[in-house]
Amino acid sequence: MTSINEQPIPAARPVIGEEEIEAAVRVLRSGRVVQGPEVAAFEEGFSDLVDGRHCVAVNSGTSALHLLLLALGIGPGDEVIVPSFSFAASANAVRLVGADVVFADIEPGSYGLDPAAVEAAVTPRTAAIMPVHLYGHPAAMDKLMPIAEKHKLAVVEDACQAHAAALNGTPVGAFGAGGTFSFYPTKNMHSLEGGMVTTADAELARTLRLLRNQGMEQRYANEIVGANMRMTDVAAAVGRVQLTKVGGWTEQRRANAAYLDAHITAPSVTTPPVAEGARHVYHQYTIRVRGDRDAAMAKLTEAGVGNAVYYPTPIHRLKPYWEPDQKAGRTWDLPETERAAAEVVSLPVHPSLSEGELARIADAVNALGENL
Repeated sequence: MTSINEQPIPAARPVIGEEEIEAAVRVLRSGRVVQGPEVAAFEEGFSDLVDGRHCVAVNSGTSALHLLLLALGIGPGDEVIVPSFSFAASANAVRLVGADVVFADIEPGSYGLDPAAVEAAVTPRTAAIMPVHLYGHPAAMDKLMPIAEKHKLAVVEDACQAHAAALNGTPVGAFGAGGTFSFYPTKNMHSLEGGMVTTADAELARTLRLLRNQGMEQRYANEIVGANMRMTDVAAAVGRVQLTKVGGWTEQRRANAAYLDAHITAPSVTTPPVAEGARHVYHQYTIRVRGDRDAAMAKLTEAGVGNAVYYPTPIHRLKPYWEPDQKAGRTWDLPETERAAAEVVSLPVHPSLSEGELARIADAVNALGENL
């Protein structure tokens, strides 16, 4: 139980400091608040995180996924292989362009797409693979990219939780045809709200810029059908400040995770593994609980340790996907997905944690004991 002098430790703690506030006010006073110099500067700065790829800023991570699929020409008649163990936006973006979602199972350690399951899911209609770098751990890109090349498939990286994660030295967002990032306030860095698409293809980047701005580069000279998914300069200014801090925050997250790895010893709990060659950036520190997860979470909450399940219901069991699949007589065999959804619990790992708070988290987990 939390003592009278101990405040509950939140699962996440978004940072909006004086520098971010001053940057936003500066842009508001300038009068140039949409798609101006701040956005261009943010795109240029973010490029350093993705091996110099072209960067196109948009208004959310979901928009980034949506526009990338549109720019790649993916639509009705196509299939995209997606993990069901992810936030619904991953699959929603596929549906929004009119393509069909094909779910594949995940690896139990990284929670990313299982390459063998992806290979088995490829059909003549498959147009793309969407690896999700869940919780900040890179998916098995070293095995997924050869599958994509073999079948001539686009790779659309959902890196919305994985800013600065990498595999064998290559940052996420720099493997496939394009990568996507989110700047929602609870992410490892944010811009209040926003997203980014990254790509090595200059023509694809230009198409993305047209799509986000009603299909026009010059005002009223519409070249294609587009939408309004622009990032504001206020958001970009906040993002630029956060870019100067995300490196330090990432190292603190990794240090916090290392502390928890070393101090959590409860037999009923498995700490998050890290694949060889992977740089995990710990958007979430996600343990597995064997036994009564609800009871474990209740005990953690009583001890003042914030916790949450990401994600309790796999996408294929959500109503917009489950009902059409039932009508079509289609079922999915995703045992690792189902097991993860039943066992995972995410603990605080954000960079504002003190050593005392880390000790409290570890003690609360260890108090769960062996039998739940």
